Amino acid sequence: MSGLVGVVSHHEREVEELREDRMFAIAYLQVAMESLYNPEERAGGLLALRAVAEAYGGLGVVAAQAGISRESLYRALSPKGNPTLKTLIAVLKTVGLRLSVTPAPHVRAARAKTRNEDAAA
Repeated sequence: MSGLVGVVSHHEREVEELREDRMFAIAYLQVAMESLYNPEERAGGLLALRAVAEAYGGLGVVAAQAGISRESLYRALSPKGNPTLKTLIAVLKTVGLRLSVTPAPHVRAARAKTRNEDAAA
């Protein structure tokens, strides 16, 4: 096992990259937040938010600053987690980010179709 000395896990390297490159962390989390809309991909999004929290202080520190218990944060950001809006906003605020709203592609297409139908009538 002496060959494993100094080996860094994929997760540890991921957290290190997120910590070192803020723009990467933002892009990483933007993609991950999209996965929250799909129940089959939701676990990945929650784990990504957890990795960002680990990169920006660690779960204990983020939980304390967000005003929630560490155990609650671990549960909320687990693969089967279901964070409340309050928890999600608090965690994002603690790591210096916030939620934003953008139109969903399918909604834009449906609205454009409706407008086109109205114009043709």
